[in-house]
Amino acid sequence: MTSVASDAGGNPLCGTGARLRAARESRGLTLLQVAEKLHVDPRVLEALEAEDFAALGADVYVRGHLRRYAEAVGESPTALQELYAGSAHAVRPDLTRIPRGEAQPRPSRLLLTALLSVLCVSIVGLLWWLLTLPAEKGQPLTAAPAPSAEVAAADAAAAAEPTRSATDGALPAGLRAPGPGEARLDLRFAALSWVEISDAGGRRLLSGLIDGGSERALSGTPPLRVVLGNAPAVALRLNGQPVTIAGLVHRDGSAHLSIDASGRASAAAPRLAHGD
Repeated sequence: MTSVASDAGGNPLCGTGARLRAARESRGLTLLQVAEKLHVDPRVLEALEAEDFAALGADVYVRGHLRRYAEAVGESPTALQELYAGSAHAVRPDLTRIPRGEAQPRPSRLLLTALLSVLCVSIVGLLWWLLTLPAEKGQPLTAAPAPSAEVAAADAAAAAEPTRSATDGALPAGLRAPGPGEARLDLRFAALSWVEISDAGGRRLLSGLIDGGSERALSGTPPLRVVLGNAPAVALRLNGQPVTIAGLVHRDGSAHLSIDASGRASAAAPRLAHGD
């Protein structure tokens, strides 16, 4: 049976945010405790309780966070999804604001005539200048001076030196080179996503909410424990090779991964992926 939250006076709470807050407080949980349980930034839960859905991005992200939060505090995900769909705050695309190309005005006949006149005058002036230009006398060619012995030796040494690849030792600013037994992990974010990464020793390498369009790079001892809140929007590369996570992404878009030294990703238990 679906439970309906009510306020102190016994009146039922209608808003999604009010019902989530009431369910959380009835269980004696704080925002930080629920955020730790769901592996999300507390600001995401604050936005849900305030019904500030625009801060969470696209509609699919809002529904995913709403469902996970409802399950964590014992609320009905189906009932809250219906409330969200019928609310005025639901994020929907505005199809009425599609830009349309403006009709380009056709040049008037007078402007076209003026342009043709300028072009004719320019051509006549160029022909007159070419016909009246005095012929220049040819200048004898002079041999270029032979390079000195020192210059020739320097050129030979430069040619003999092996060319260094543009990618050798090229690391992002602030990233140290991987040490013995370590691997380098590169992340590219196409959209907003929560991320938390720890190495085999439990050392936390990266944690927080990363904006779309950002890139991160880090080094650590594999296997690396990786938690992604919006896994489809994150591209992973280990030591320059892409990491495939197909089949490891949950229905809500999150993923708990363990990446070994060869770049193979496998499912990891939530607590292990958290780095504890």
